[in-house]
Amino acid sequence: MASFRLTLNGETRTVDAEPDTPLLWVLRDPLGLTGTKYGCGVGVCGACFVLQDGRAVRSCQVPVSDATRGAWTTIEGLSKRRDRPLQVAWLAEDVAQCGYCQPAMILRAAALLNEHPQPTDTDMDAAMVDVVCRCGTYQRIRRAIRAAAATRAKR
Repeated sequence: MASFRLTLNGETRTVDAEPDTPLLWVLRDPLGLTGTKYGCGVGVCGACFVLQDGRAVRSCQVPVSDATRGAWTTIEGLSKRRDRPLQVAWLAEDVAQCGYCQPAMILRAAALLNEHPQPTDTDMDAAMVDVVCRCGTYQRIRRAIRAAAATRAKR
């Protein structure tokens, strides 16, 4: 076991773990940040997306020993007041159904907007396919992303 310092949600956190422990389990267990979900554990479903320096990363594929580089953001750290344009639009469009994939969907959409402030439908499709969702709210997701992009453009 070793100690690792992570920049997480704007704070420096120290955690003791085996070096090869996936970041997903470090976030969920010792740090108690359960918004990041376990889906498949092999980097396919996307339920475990977090942001590293604004880019979407599958936390089940990152050993904690590699997580000491960069600034990490989980759904809990995206906005304490849930007032980011993306979160507001998500609620306004009533995107969530079961809710399991929603933290990853929101973080993947946030990364998309970082990369493409005015994404096309093709950009949205290419990004959002990274998170498996069975609820079928894809049209609402697109509307929420468009609304968030429009709000950000006004700022």
